[in-house]
Amino acid sequence: METEIFKLLIAVLGAVYFMLPAYVANLSGLAFGGGTPVDGGRECKDGRRLIGNGVTWKGLQNGTIIGTLVGAVLGIIGTFYGDLSVLTGGIIDLHVYGSLIGGLILGFLMAFGALVGDAVGSFLKRRIGLERGAPAPFMDQLDFVVGALVLSLLVVRISWSFFIIIALLSLFLHLGSYTFSYLIGI
Repeated sequence: METEIFKLLIAVLGAVYFMLPAYVANLSGLAFGGGTPVDGGRECKDGRRLIGNGVTWKGLQNGTIIGTLVGAVLGIIGTFYGDLSVLTGGIIDLHVYGSLIGGLILGFLMAFGALVGDAVGSFLKRRIGLERGAPAPFMDQLDFVVGALVLSLLVVRISWSFFIIIALLSLFLHLGSYTFSYLIGI
């Protein structure tokens, strides 16, 4: 029983490590965004904004750059200590972040994918009549995850079980960060 719990813990930590460029890009797009919206203020045929003011060119650019740099750091770490498979003792059989170039490529795909996924989520929210900031359970927590994982599929294949771990982890992290922000008054 202890061995299974240990393996699950390693898998969760490995999922955080794998998703770090996407998580950081998603936060960075918000923190270092602002300015001109990606949709340029345009509206769809339904009279609603295409995406809205929350997705900006500055956020897309800065989030992608910062997330890519996180991937590069993971690649450098992998150069010295081994890729994700080595770091997790083979529990996660993904040979990623083993070199600077590999880290840059996967970091870029995951960072850009996360931000595109978030923009697609905003687009879908507008189409169903939800305004910026209105809750859309699961979509709000997973749109960036799906975007990151879809683009990462260009260079890596992940199992369904690892996808489920990432999705559940992302839901819990989002809920935890939202609760923490509420408690401290942000």
